[in-house]
Amino acid sequence: MTNPDRSRSCNGPAQLAGVDPKTVRRYARMRDTGMSVDAPIIRPKLIDPFMPKIEEWVERSQGKVRADKLHERLQLIGFTGDERTTRRAVAKAKERWQAGHRRTYRPWITEPGLWCQFDWGWGPKVPGPGGDERETLLFCAWLAWSRYRVVIPTWDRTLPTLISCIDSTLRAFGGVPTYALTDNEKTVTIDRVAGVAVRHPQIVSAGRHYGLQVHTCVPFDPESKGGSEATVRIAKADLVPTDANLRSAYDSFAELRGACAVFCQQVNTRIHRETGKTPASMLDIERGRLHPLPPSPHTLALGESRTVLRDQTVRFGSVRYSTPSGLVGSEAWVRADGDELVVVVDLSKVPVRPGWMQGPAGLSEVARHPLSMPGRPVIEPSHYPGHPQDKDGSPRPPKPKPVNDAEKAFLALGPGAKSWLIEASAAGATRIRVKMAAAVELAALVSVGEVDLALGLAATAGRFEEDALMSIVQHRRHGTRPADLVVADETHSVQPGTSAWADFGRPGT
Repeated sequence: MTNPDRSRSCNGPAQLAGVDPKTVRRYARMRDTGMSVDAPIIRPKLIDPFMPKIEEWVERSQGKVRADKLHERLQLIGFTGDERTTRRAVAKAKERWQAGHRRTYRPWITEPGLWCQFDWGWGPKVPGPGGDERETLLFCAWLAWSRYRVVIPTWDRTLPTLISCIDSTLRAFGGVPTYALTDNEKTVTIDRVAGVAVRHPQIVSAGRHYGLQVHTCVPFDPESKGGSEATVRIAKADLVPTDANLRSAYDSFAELRGACAVFCQQVNTRIHRETGKTPASMLDIERGRLHPLPPSPHTLALGESRTVLRDQTVRFGSVRYSTPSGLVGSEAWVRADGDELVVVVDLSKVPVRPGWMQGPAGLSEVARHPLSMPGRPVIEPSHYPGHPQDKDGSPRPPKPKPVNDAEKAFLALGPGAKSWLIEASAAGATRIRVKMAAAVELAALVSVGEVDLALGLAATAGRFEEDALMSIVQHRRHGTRPADLVVADETHSVQPGTSAWADFGRPGT
């Protein structure tokens, strides 16, 4: 644009630029006053005289006033604009009010070995002790400085369960921090007097046992324990089956325990975006600032002490309750929780931990049964894998185990030979060894597959006589398929009929 100072007029530059002289004059005035020529032009609005009143009402309502109600008030005092103009003005007034009243937070910079946090979250549904699906809970804890996380699945959130989870968590940390921060639950805070939280005496006793002081967050202030909230959110997003994570449902509580152990291993060996290091490597540094763990767990609220007997059971109230394998001779604590019996074991003292004992060592719930009466033991079949008795009490079919060459040669024919041996033994057939040798000789003449199929048919039909196997093989060699054979059942009869007997017993017959 031509400089208007040289022409001492705005008309010439306006003609050269193709704009109105007023535009040239306005830009020259903005330049002389130091204003930015790129700034938007603010023109007077119809609602400008009413803006002080709008800001007053927004301040009085703490930023909650509705724009439609405020528009009605403005119309009473002379505003003639539409509601859309009022809504825009109220939105800007609320934005300015919130900017002046927005809460700010100081980053929580903690020291090594000082703080840990824990919280609860709802877990997935898992088949319970009775077979029905039940809701589970996820105990989520993290060490603030190293960001090391621990997730433990439980059936409830009672005080004994809380103490056992704290013990397992501290043993996973390898030490005890100075403070623990959690929510205001009845298991931790039993009352509030003048805004001061009153601790549960057993929580205080457990904290004294471990050298840990339990604190609760400020009510309605989740930011004071945001780390544990984030741990719960991340754990639920990965462990609870949803359409987003494509995780299938869990078949047992032990499977959920294993999934939690895998989740903890993944998040603790992954580089954290805040520290640039893995939580596991940070934990190695923080362990030097943690207090040492007591050798024995706190068992004040865990129940009565028992010893797991040789039949994998514990006795409570003159009733035997089963426990998982690998705990024979270990100390267990049992307690009644409503109408259920809870069995807790210190896994750190188990000499050899089986595969189902995944997760952190320490106090852990290993079994939960419905309470029973004397003379009615409660035995969970899944605690005895490979037992010869099925879940419904019926005996399982025997598994043939050859002990000599003749038996190995017969059982090598295939599954039909195994079925024939089991059914023939159950039917009390005679000369079984002779018939087995004859079947091996016949397989060498015909074929192994043909003889094995014939043995399966013989076992199904219950034919164990001397020439039954040869008869079946010859019958099949003539081309008759098993599907073409007539099988006697209740819908067929070989009798010609009963119409001749319809008048039997009537007079004149």
